[in-house]
Amino acid sequence: MKIERILVTGRLHSELEQRLRAVIGAELRCMPEQDVSEQDLAWADAYAGFRPVPGFRSEQYRWVHALGAGVDAFIHRRSWHPATVLTRTTGDFGRQIAEYCLGYMLADAQRHDAFRHRQATREWGPQAAVPLAGQSAVVFGTGSIGQTVAGALRALGVKVWGVSLQGKRDPAFDGNSALEEATGILGQADWLINTLPLTEKTEAMFNAKLFHGLKDGCALINVGRGGSLVEKDLIAALDTGRIRMAVLDVVSEEPLPAESPLWSREEVKITPHIAALTGGREAALQLLDTCNALRRDQMKLPNRVQIERGY
Repeated sequence: MKIERILVTGRLHSELEQRLRAVIGAELRCMPEQDVSEQDLAWADAYAGFRPVPGFRSEQYRWVHALGAGVDAFIHRRSWHPATVLTRTTGDFGRQIAEYCLGYMLADAQRHDAFRHRQATREWGPQAAVPLAGQSAVVFGTGSIGQTVAGALRALGVKVWGVSLQGKRDPAFDGNSALEEATGILGQADWLINTLPLTEKTEAMFNAKLFHGLKDGCALINVGRGGSLVEKDLIAALDTGRIRMAVLDVVSEEPLPAESPLWSREEVKITPHIAALTGGREAALQLLDTCNALRRDQMKLPNRVQIERGY
């Protein structure tokens, strides 16, 4: 594949320019998303960014590289030209997300919020922790991220069930189910964790019907995509106590609007899509490696996106 002019956008544009200009073997234009013009888009034969900018059309490019792990911004409910190769960044996202989930789960088990409140009111009130060992978690998504999350939790004695499209048995989990068969295990879950990408099958998956199958007092962690969660249904589940706590690293509209009722819910923890961040060094290395492989016409790449699957 001939790659001569690459347009790089997004928060890493300056660092990627410094790391790649002398080694990429192509002309580079690196700029913030808001500065990209129609002329810039027309100039390039390859595009790298976290999302498409206004005016982006996949048929303009031989190759598009997503600087993040998720590609829904490029292909979910958008047309994609079949001749355009789409790749994505893969890296240490599983470890980052496992640590994120484990951090909130341990803080909950160790009653950090309660003790912080008592410190603020100068109250000395001992309260026993609730061990994670013996609790159960249902992880939606059994790819590398879900497997790493499962490994971290199982090491502390949590029983982890994996849910995927096919329900294929995976030794990283204590058990597995297909999506349509998950209802039976949801009623046993202390924790519900979403690591799934956003596709037509996962959009609005976490809704009132699914929440109805949970036992009262389940906690939710969403580190997948905001579009998979119906936020009004989450609020209703919080109101009834079906869900006692929600940790949301992703939401349907990012940044989360100031008027969203989620901001004011004490039982909701919100972080700004930081559970797993792409670093400049790993982004540059993978972009360079992928570019070189495509120049050698190596099309079967481990980070190539299967458009029909959505990831």
